[in-house]
Amino acid sequence: MSQRIQKLLAHLGVASRRQIECWIEAGGVLVNGECCVLGQRIRGDERVSVCGTPVDLQARVPVRVLLYHKPVGEIVSRREPQQRATIFDQLPDLESGRWVSVGRLDLNTSGMLLLTTDGMLAHALMHPARGLEREYRVRVHGTITHEILSCLQQGVQLEDGIARLTVLDMQKPSGTNTWCRVMLTEGRNRIVRRLWESQGLEVNRLVRTRYGPLALPATLRPGVWIELPASQIGQLYRAARCDSGP
Repeated sequence: MSQRIQKLLAHLGVASRRQIECWIEAGGVLVNGECCVLGQRIRGDERVSVCGTPVDLQARVPVRVLLYHKPVGEIVSRREPQQRATIFDQLPDLESGRWVSVGRLDLNTSGMLLLTTDGMLAHALMHPARGLEREYRVRVHGTITHEILSCLQQGVQLEDGIARLTVLDMQKPSGTNTWCRVMLTEGRNRIVRRLWESQGLEVNRLVRTRYGPLALPATLRPGVWIELPASQIGQLYRAARCDSGP
């Protein structure tokens, strides 16, 4: 049975499907020595290389998922020309495949980050159609009014489309700052910060505490990861409505 090459390579953990598609368009993925095209179907007995590295299409390694407590000051990138710390410096080595992050957290955002060897799972967990909830603790500088809360929940027009979030609860203000617990169902770049900025307020602390069915353990310190058991990996596959899994 054949399947599209980007789907198979993502499932093997080579990279996310989006990254593989970029490599295909750039001519970096070869099938039997020739550049392949997007959507090309393969059976699994071909000779495939990605950016000059051969890929074993018959490999069937167990899916692994890490839950990492990202600290402030680390970036979610493998290549960093400014030599800043990246999350990938902290992760365990793999015998095959690579760690694929489920979305990103910016330099000044901390909290829960999922990483998996199954690029197809990562893609599904990030896909807007899945509508997976992301929950954050956010400290907002400025006065939060009922009008602002209503506007955020109804939706705000940003430069890349309408976005919304729900404020689940608010603590009593401390000086000019207020801690809130918020939830949204998408992961656009800096979306939480941009939504508050659209209301003239500033986010000065942001911590992701939940992604889909899984929450950041209270005992997990920043800079530390745990490997998820098969039961929790299964929860992620079901939440993502992914067609593979343990």
